Amino acid sequence: MGRRLPVTGLAAIAATASALVFTPAASAVDEVNTKRLREAVTVNGILGHERAFQRIANRNGGTRASGTSGYDASAAYVKGRLEAAGYEVTEQTFTFPFFRQLAPSVLSVVTPAPKAYTEETDFATLRYSGSGSTTASLVPVDVQIPPGPTPSSSTSGCEASDFVGFPTGAIALLQRGTCTFEVKATNAQAAGATGAVIFNEGQPGRTGVLAGTLGNPTVTIPVLGATFAIGAELVALARAGEVTATVAATTDSDLDRETTNIIADTPEGNADETVVVGAHLDSVVAGPGINDNGSGSAGILEIAEEMSELDVELRQKVRFAFWGAEESGLLGSEHYVNSLDDGAFGELYANLNFDMIGSPNYVRFVYDGDGSDTPSAGPPGSAQIEQIFNSYFASQGLATEPTAFDGRSDYGPFILQGIPAGGLFSGAEGIKTPEQATIFGGTAGVAYDPNYHKAGDTILNLNTKALAELGDAAAHATLTLARSRTGFFEDGSRRGRTKAADLELRGSNAVR
Repeated sequence: MGRRLPVTGLAAIAATASALVFTPAASAVDEVNTKRLREAVTVNGILGHERAFQRIANRNGGTRASGTSGYDASAAYVKGRLEAAGYEVTEQTFTFPFFRQLAPSVLSVVTPAPKAYTEETDFATLRYSGSGSTTASLVPVDVQIPPGPTPSSSTSGCEASDFVGFPTGAIALLQRGTCTFEVKATNAQAAGATGAVIFNEGQPGRTGVLAGTLGNPTVTIPVLGATFAIGAELVALARAGEVTATVAATTDSDLDRETTNIIADTPEGNADETVVVGAHLDSVVAGPGINDNGSGSAGILEIAEEMSELDVELRQKVRFAFWGAEESGLLGSEHYVNSLDDGAFGELYANLNFDMIGSPNYVRFVYDGDGSDTPSAGPPGSAQIEQIFNSYFASQGLATEPTAFDGRSDYGPFILQGIPAGGLFSGAEGIKTPEQATIFGGTAGVAYDPNYHKAGDTILNLNTKALAELGDAAAHATLTLARSRTGFFEDGSRRGRTKAADLELRGSNAVR
């Protein structure tokens, strides 16, 4: 699941057990007997693919992020398995802005009194920071200490005129506010700065470590983001006399790094009614991503192989999609949707999305297609997809909880274009509530996945019970949509024509 604006409230959707179980409404979708496929899709099969992903990460610097050799090897593995299973496989190539940090960054005072600051606690490396190391005078630029009464009171570094008299070769000390971090860093570089530190602005909610993005890899100097407290401390030192500091970052960035989506079509089924079953294949740079999202990728790969092995008769074509660059902002699925001409786009019947199905402290989250428990419904047909999942879990005596279409995963580009969507999610950084622990098991007060977006997201970070339950539900929904004789709507048709215009795709970090 991508690095996007934080979601609050995932752990507090309902206060009572009765509110957590969805009662299905009437639907036109057929009931389909999926027992053979569900029995064929096993935890052992899913784990076999997960072990392959882990081995690939181990051989490629501990990551499977798009733009790295680890992702390329993951894509080759998936493509090979699908081709061997008889699928028509396409490797869809696209480019994207790539960034990774290769080594710990440095922020320290050299004079008048040496002091080293701690990465992640005191400062962070801004995404798309340049690479390099500099030891030079630290010069505040139009900072406002104490901070103004409201956010964006500071205009530090927003105008080239802020740098009049700035000594060439110095390190710019800048404050958050008004303009983007990119503008501040670009102006500093143009003024001759050899590094920049941008500290948080200081109002409530704007005091912690400044973690953000420069938007693209055009700045070549190292740029760090600090807490307001560190910034204020450095400003005070600089106002008292000359300060020499060290700023260093070791990064790898590229405006047009190449990566791929792997797209596999069933040979049979009506192509005019194509079900896209997707999961993102990439990890974050920081780790191997065996839950996020090796679990979703391994799950749908297992479903694809077993569907082929069973020679299942399909009415609708199924397209298994393994998206690249999701962690950079849903870029793979967005590229796929945008690349379709009107005719191909009109053939899309539905999208199923599986982004994390093996979280250690899991909840059986189902996307809230009808919007009955969260702010926005999906496009017409999404309610019926939600019902497929909830009805299946109810038949197994398992509770579910709705989760919002909040733009954090690869259903986003589909629902923005009015394609019915749904899927499963076992939980990421949200904290499990006592009510959820009572219903789903696990530990209250702990994240659904404590290793989310970390190096610890390994093969040891999976809950096999979650893989079994959500893997079977994913197989059930896939086959149900592939074999249903009737559609989502009262007249038996399969598509709605209404766009989900009110749904916002959120694929990047805040930069202001």
